[in-house]
Amino acid sequence: MPVSFNGVFPILPTPFYPDESVDLNSYKKMVMFMRQLGVDGITILGVLGEANRLTDQERSTILNTAIEAAGDLPVVVGTSHSGTRASIELGKMAIKGGASALMVTSHQEPVHNEQRIFEHLSAICEASSLPIVLQDHPGSTGVHMSMPLVQRLLESEQNIACVKQEALPSPQRIAALRTFSDIPILTGLGALYGAFELASGGNGFMTGFAFPEVLVAMHKARTSEDNDRLWSLYQAYLPLIVFEQQPGVAVRKEIFRRRGLIEHNTVRSPAASLSKLAANQLGDLINRVFSVTDITQPLIP
Repeated sequence: MPVSFNGVFPILPTPFYPDESVDLNSYKKMVMFMRQLGVDGITILGVLGEANRLTDQERSTILNTAIEAAGDLPVVVGTSHSGTRASIELGKMAIKGGASALMVTSHQEPVHNEQRIFEHLSAICEASSLPIVLQDHPGSTGVHMSMPLVQRLLESEQNIACVKQEALPSPQRIAALRTFSDIPILTGLGALYGAFELASGGNGFMTGFAFPEVLVAMHKARTSEDNDRLWSLYQAYLPLIVFEQQPGVAVRKEIFRRRGLIEHNTVRSPAASLSKLAANQLGDLINRVFSVTDITQPLIP
């Protein structure tokens, strides 16, 4: 499906049964719920999706499940890999499966070399017939791309259609990008700096925050220039946004479970499961933020 890269593109977790096999029924339910929320697309097989712990066969099965459940909703597929050839092959799998766009990033090497980063990403772009989302996320990759490198990539590779800006400080990086490009910029990091990023020129969100309808409302407030509403929403949900940003995916998967979207909060080893302390604190936080609201239903922020 055509993708505008404007709005909200939630990144989905990969649900597992307690034995760590993929729970496709929960995956379908989750995608259908996202459609109810009025998001602009979904993103699968990213960091939250534990893509680096999936087999190629599992990736293919998840892709097919997501595409079928998404209907006319665009599906962005993460195809990053530490090897250039492997990333290209994952891209071909996604294209064959019906993806709307690919999300790629670079991976850390023993010696940082921006020319090698450029060659890696350029080769992936040139091998793809789909729009590319260039993910800049040093927190997960260990790769710090300079702004001149990003500019070089955008000028060289015409199918880079969006930058997923997650390098810190993200508002300043967005402002710097805006000095030489009007390419759509989506931000991540759980919307931790969301209001600042939108104010700096961001076009929306591509992140795993477990309440995407809040981000939809924030984006609408920004596009309608209702800054009071934007900041009211941001402040109201910021404690939850902050709590979600703890390392790993266990907290976020537990929220998806509490929303009734996945059956289990299982994470694949060797990742850490949710601690009892975190579970108790999360329960208290949800009660404080939502009071008697039923979080299994779409919220009206």
